[in-house]
Amino acid sequence: MEKAILPKGDNRIRTIDILRALTMFLMIFVNDLWSLTGVPQWLEHALATEDRMGFSDVIYPLFLFIVGLSIPLAINIRFKKKEARPQIVWHILVRTVALLVMGLYMVNFETIFSEEMPIGKYIWEILMAIGIFLIWMDYRRIPGLSNGLATGLKGLGILLLVYLAWIYKGGSAENTIWMRPQWWGILGLIGWAYLLNGLIFLFAGKRWTYLMIAFILLLFMNIQENGIFEFLPGFKLVISASNHVLVMAGVLCTVFYLKSAKEERSLNRFLWLVAIAGLCFMAYGFAIRPAFPISKILATPSWTAICIGIGFLSYALLYVLVDKLGFYKWASPIKPAGTSTLTCYLIPYFIYPIMALSGFRWPDFLSHGILGIVKSLLFSLVIIVFVGVLERRNIRLRI
Repeated sequence: MEKAILPKGDNRIRTIDILRALTMFLMIFVNDLWSLTGVPQWLEHALATEDRMGFSDVIYPLFLFIVGLSIPLAINIRFKKKEARPQIVWHILVRTVALLVMGLYMVNFETIFSEEMPIGKYIWEILMAIGIFLIWMDYRRIPGLSNGLATGLKGLGILLLVYLAWIYKGGSAENTIWMRPQWWGILGLIGWAYLLNGLIFLFAGKRWTYLMIAFILLLFMNIQENGIFEFLPGFKLVISASNHVLVMAGVLCTVFYLKSAKEERSLNRFLWLVAIAGLCFMAYGFAIRPAFPISKILATPSWTAICIGIGFLSYALLYVLVDKLGFYKWASPIKPAGTSTLTCYLIPYFIYPIMALSGFRWPDFLSHGILGIVKSLLFSLVIIVFVGVLERRNIRLRI
């Protein structure tokens, strides 16, 4: 999940890196909106009972789309290194397990019942974040650190997470429960979608027709989850097909880009087609709204289609701005969000419990309305700048 914003000519697509950085910046921002009052409705998540989507409901699916954009590039690099398919499958499985474990702990923190535990929930949260850091720190970047010490620190992180699972109590006083997948958490959902799409691309390769068939089947599965065809069963590949198809949309986008990038006319045609596809998917999403109300929580086909459209349009517009016009220096302040994305996501799991334990509260004027929104934007930026400092000291997560 950690990618670099590199100059053109380094075999990278700068657009993807900047889109990832922007999305993580916005994800930290929308995740902080809970701390505010008087937030405009259009910024917040819509309720499951509402037929609409807020700005916050676009960020997670956009990240899924970006995961898909990166899959062909990452797997192609491994092919160039002469890695065999079994090696790449193992790599995909290892990354998936990492995301599932992190998602499992994070989602169970949301339902923790610390009154039945030997430590408070905020201490549990901090220890969870420390454990994740110890296990998935990129120790190779730290000069002078021996392999033995790195292995020992990873082992300590594993023991810490095992201890936290052992003492965990969730639910309520009347009904305490142990850790369970629940909805897998954001990282867990990304993990499952990455697993399926990574394996599909690994074995389908550049045969875009197979990828398109998979895309259409996943779209249909998302529709059938709502039981539209009574004579056919509805089933999920662990999680809603909405997650899988959003990633596959990104996979297809990069596959067609790689086929078009060598010639200017083909590239321009590709960008026009991506933009048109974006508009078509948004129109399709609104067209099926009467049958499938727009809902992120329910992962409805209308919401999925609209988000696919937003992903395509964001990619096309940003590519023209960044890779064709060369206007990219504006993204420098948020660069760490594209190079140490997972680290940025984890830092709030230190900050919020520390604030709670210390009794810190933002002044009322920074917790309401426009000034509160500005505070949350700056909060996101400060986290990214801090992660940039860590990155320069070779401290970052890597799975």
